[in-house]
Amino acid sequence: MDFPRILSGNWETPDSHRLTVARSRGVYSRLPKALGMAPADITAVVKDSGLRGRGGAGFPTGMKWTFVPALEKRKGKPVYLLCNADESEPGTFKDRYCLWLDPHLLIEGMIIAARALDVRVGYIYIRGEFRYIARRLDEALAEAYTAGLLGKNILGSGTDFDLYVHVGAGAYICGEETALISSLEGEKGQPKLKPPFPAVEGAWRAPTIVNNVETLAVVPWIIENGAAAYKAIGTEKSPGTKLFSVSGHVRKPGVYEIPLGLPMTTLINEYAGGLLPGRKLKAVIPGGSSVPVMTPAEVELCSMDYESIQTNAGSYLGSGGMIVMDDTTDLVAALTNLLRFYAHESCGQCTPCREGCGWMYQILCRVRDGDATAADLVTLRDLADNIHSKTICFFGASAAMPVQSFLTKFRSEFLDRVQGRGAGAA
Repeated sequence: MDFPRILSGNWETPDSHRLTVARSRGVYSRLPKALGMAPADITAVVKDSGLRGRGGAGFPTGMKWTFVPALEKRKGKPVYLLCNADESEPGTFKDRYCLWLDPHLLIEGMIIAARALDVRVGYIYIRGEFRYIARRLDEALAEAYTAGLLGKNILGSGTDFDLYVHVGAGAYICGEETALISSLEGEKGQPKLKPPFPAVEGAWRAPTIVNNVETLAVVPWIIENGAAAYKAIGTEKSPGTKLFSVSGHVRKPGVYEIPLGLPMTTLINEYAGGLLPGRKLKAVIPGGSSVPVMTPAEVELCSMDYESIQTNAGSYLGSGGMIVMDDTTDLVAALTNLLRFYAHESCGQCTPCREGCGWMYQILCRVRDGDATAADLVTLRDLADNIHSKTICFFGASAAMPVQSFLTKFRSEFLDRVQGRGAGAA
């Protein structure tokens, strides 16, 4: 299949993170054009392209940008641009490749976005475990400043933009945009009630746009090639290419850039090399640990786009973190491991999540160890149903959906365990 590698095209080039190499590969070549455009025209192109946020929710990027109040309505407040590089979703590891191998592409995208949004100051918020990447980003920023690509009067255009790296403390919840903002402000990383939405009132109570690494890194290509060229890739409602992190029981785990709409079986069997020898597919988590699990039959029906996975499997494309599990997988143990993560990472703000995630994990430990009853499965499902959509942010649903889907689609495996017929039974 012939398609442009918009995000990963420079990754195999030696020293791709260096400014001289990046510029030789076309990075920053779109900047003069963008700086010469009216801000509203940049937003219009991004909106017309159909680019959807690549952090998980899939919200249209250009539309999000239009939510920033006009200058006369901001009452003198600045606009901030935040790059969400707090990649903490289990199964997702695509953004770190963008940051490590092509940081200047992200910087170029943020400069263009800043031009569109009348932003003077931006931040790359990166998770605490990525300090080694933060150092590389700082080096890239220094190169960009020295070359006149950041700071005052960029390339003589009259545009000013300063960009900083902010390292978090390793909290999964800070991937949620309002929690990220709280952490950036120096407060505890906890989500805030919406509305107001960040685009209206975000960091330091000023309008703030939060976009994912992958989302911002796509913007230069769209400016160079136009909205129509981007929409020509992928599907009507899910245009463009996307990065997918594929892990688990495949021959070639890794990060793959593919056009949206590619059959899921093609990604697994051709790009990721298929299952390990002699194995059969048992389950797939398509979009990071927080989305519902899929059965092999559902995998056959789905393509890698937002609509297909939701319609045919009741799951979500999410952050693109695909976890492939073969027939050697103990699904009870797998779900228990996921809930251990969610119980640990709850920020503790909302009672259903704070108490419920730990409770679900304790029940699953008993199920895994053969110490539970069928009544525990009823309680487990009841807990998940009562946590889903009962919290300030989506974390509660993220913990509940795996439980709900595993118990529904692989119920027999859980019943076998509580009835003494599953793994570990005497």
